[in-house]
Amino acid sequence: MRTVSGIQPSGNLHLGNYLGAIVQWVKMQDDPGDSLFFLADLHAVTVYHEPAQLRANVRELTAALIASGLDPDKAILFNQARVPEHAELAWLLFCVARIGWLNRMTQFKEKSGKNREGASVGLYAYPVLQAADVLLYNATHVPVGDDQKQHLELARDIAVKFNADYGADIFVAPEPLIAGPMRRVMSLRDGSAKMSKSDPSDMSRINLTDSDDAIAQKIRKARTDPEPIPAEPEGLDGRAEAKNLIDIYAALEGCDRQAVLDQFAGQGFGAFKPALADRIVATLSPIRTRFEALKDDAATIDAALEKGAARARELARPQIAAATAAMGLFGPKPVN
Repeated sequence: MRTVSGIQPSGNLHLGNYLGAIVQWVKMQDDPGDSLFFLADLHAVTVYHEPAQLRANVRELTAALIASGLDPDKAILFNQARVPEHAELAWLLFCVARIGWLNRMTQFKEKSGKNREGASVGLYAYPVLQAADVLLYNATHVPVGDDQKQHLELARDIAVKFNADYGADIFVAPEPLIAGPMRRVMSLRDGSAKMSKSDPSDMSRINLTDSDDAIAQKIRKARTDPEPIPAEPEGLDGRAEAKNLIDIYAALEGCDRQAVLDQFAGQGFGAFKPALADRIVATLSPIRTRFEALKDDAATIDAALEKGAARARELARPQIAAATAAMGLFGPKPVN
């Protein structure tokens, strides 16, 4: 088993990132086989980023991942740009992927908005780079949320077509892995929208760097409804904000929704919110302390990323050699 997953370095991590992905990553690093986790800085430049800020974001996010429990001695942690084989394989796959496949990708329509003609080619074609990110390592499994299932299907289609076109069994069609303990953590201000670092309201999310007081204030002001907490999950139907807070508590406790309802049924959210805030603080406070100690240590962070990149390049080179040889290119020598 080999798993690959990435995250864009676009600012502070929040509780949605932690519960939706990082908790699972930390568990996966102890599984048999290789676990590769990368900071997707090549994906970040599909839209303009101020260069110094991008470099700072990569280091800050690396510090946050390590503070959250990701161990560079166990997992293979790196940023894409240190492994040029990602871009090299992406070009080979561009020549196999079909324009019709990309035209069906819904995220380009969402991200480009009304300025589609002014969007970069990278923003249009980045799903092929995503395919390269996983096919480069013959990943057997990829953790995905609901919004990435379409992109994994594209990676599978590209793998199958490449193998068929060149009569070679080079690429594995990866399988999806269910995301972390809470697949979709929703906004604290709008239960119909995902928690996001791009939301203009900082009150909509819990950042991993928030102080204990800030966490308590955000939970206290989180939108709910006047109804009491029900005894059965069906009682949360149509109550998106209430369900979100209950599910956050369950995810942090490692239990199911019913167990939380058994504990708090009949109480109002005025009583539940302090308990939830305390549970979030207990989880995030140690992470914040470790992050603050590491975030300005550029030498340690860069050394961890370079160590991971060296290991990633060792795994990537045989795939590049096999792909270029199959296509008739004078690329690197095939690796036995």
